[in-house]
Amino acid sequence: METLVVDHPLVAHKLTALRDVRTDSPTFRRLADELVTLLAYEATRDVRVTEVTVETPLSPAHGVRLARPAPLVVPIMRAGLGMLDGMTRLIPTAEVGFLGMVRDEGTLTAQTYATRLPEDLSGRQCYVLDPMLATGGTLSAAIRLLLDRGATDVTAICLLAAPEGLAHLDTVFAGTGAPVRVVTASLDKRLNEQGFIVPGLGDAGDRLYGVA
Repeated sequence: METLVVDHPLVAHKLTALRDVRTDSPTFRRLADELVTLLAYEATRDVRVTEVTVETPLSPAHGVRLARPAPLVVPIMRAGLGMLDGMTRLIPTAEVGFLGMVRDEGTLTAQTYATRLPEDLSGRQCYVLDPMLATGGTLSAAIRLLLDRGATDVTAICLLAAPEGLAHLDTVFAGTGAPVRVVTASLDKRLNEQGFIVPGLGDAGDRLYGVA
């Protein structure tokens, strides 16, 4: 498994504002949207393309277009929805699937309550959106589902990651040959006793949408 921590001043600037407890929900949503677009730029560096020739006003020019089948973007609800616009702004031709997953706060295991994905993902590049890679249980279950349906590689885009979560993913997918990547704005220190990332930024879903 490959991990990329994006080192860029604008990424660090926006993440600092996201961490700030004084940042209100509207500002948090805007910053998350902007940060995801920056992360997506790095996450899509290996997106598949095909060579094409187009006519400019002066002469033919060689270039590329995104290959088919189109990339599939999969936000994990509910917090992943706050990352969707930032991702599709960069790849407007991508298709979108949805996974509803929730972490049992007692066992810290992930449970799936909704799935809206193609049954056959053969040949598809998938991008999973999940703000917080904490224990890794939710993200590993989501990635496993996509690979089981035939996805050829999966990249997870996370605002933050914890060492424990990355270690879990590495263990789960080690030796499987599954091409899995994690792109994140920061590798934080650790998880606390409740399974939250420290220093983190709190509960991403609550900060995006409130506690209702």
